[in-house]
Amino acid sequence: MTTLDDLPIRDDLRGRSPYGAPQLDVPVRLNTNENSYPVPEPVVEAIGKAVAAELRDLNRYPDRDAVALRADLAAYLGHGLTADHVWAANGSNEIQQQLLQAFGGPGRTALGFTPAYSMHPLLALGTGTRWVPGVRDADFGLSAADAVAQVRAHRPDVVFLCSPNNPTGTALDPAVVAAVLDEAPGMVVVDEAYAEFARPGTVSALAVLPGHPRLVVTRTMSKAFGFAGGRLGYLAADPAVVEAVQLVRLPYHLSALTQAAARAALAHRDALLGTVAAIKEQRDRIVATLRARGHRVADSDANFVLFAVDGDQGAAWRTLLDAGVLVRDVGLPGWLRVTAGTPAETDAFLTATEKLS
Repeated sequence: MTTLDDLPIRDDLRGRSPYGAPQLDVPVRLNTNENSYPVPEPVVEAIGKAVAAELRDLNRYPDRDAVALRADLAAYLGHGLTADHVWAANGSNEIQQQLLQAFGGPGRTALGFTPAYSMHPLLALGTGTRWVPGVRDADFGLSAADAVAQVRAHRPDVVFLCSPNNPTGTALDPAVVAAVLDEAPGMVVVDEAYAEFARPGTVSALAVLPGHPRLVVTRTMSKAFGFAGGRLGYLAADPAVVEAVQLVRLPYHLSALTQAAARAALAHRDALLGTVAAIKEQRDRIVATLRARGHRVADSDANFVLFAVDGDQGAAWRTLLDAGVLVRDVGLPGWLRVTAGTPAETDAFLTATEKLS
């Protein structure tokens, strides 16, 4: 049987593993930060009608630039944005890949502050961009001074800032974004995949977009909108950035069905985003309960919680799995991550974690 070693694969890809969390059939699956609530039936019907309306014309290519969808996304974001400030693709991963294709590449460098989203270094690898793993403090925080010092040391062409950060859940002080913007010689990408779950008072980088043409804010509909299966991510930036990513995007990259489904979902955003408050309540419940039991728990502005366990986190992960609860081992020694789900899922998780004591 032919293996990867038998193929003329790139040397820098040899020995690598593809990105992905385990997809196991368990009673409680809380490992991929999905929205546990199903799409409400009226929204299902609306999306179904929107998709059905496109079926007769599937012999034709979709709107290559997804202008109507981008206008809808801009209206959702507010901040005076228009379609010219927004770009959409198949998930925020594709958005970030396009940004690296346009602003990274061979001979260029991207910097992220780890632990952070594990796809960023893989996207850098795939685009031939050198990846520099920056560091956070012992509590996973990132100060403006530390961020600036690392940017100054490496002079990256692209800086990734995650707020809230995955896997820690911590949000950035706006001063960090401002300081990095002042220091960075290239693009600054703020990944706000979990922005809708932020606690009151958390400021989005969207507020500082005007006057910062090298700032990009990326978002997704996968989490708060419960649209993970629809695969829709987007960015907000200066219109010149949108022009730049159009140079590298694949032709007709967003299908007519995806565009129609996403627009229908956005039209019913109040119903879809109605679960956000309930998810935040379960997140805060998890944090409070685990801390009361003596666990170290990272502050979270996302729909997940990073918590410490005694000893090997792999053994703790297996203990929870044996109890029917799947969480995420993100490779941080002594830590696991759990998605905040429904009250029943939280009950099951908290009961299972009693076996860790």
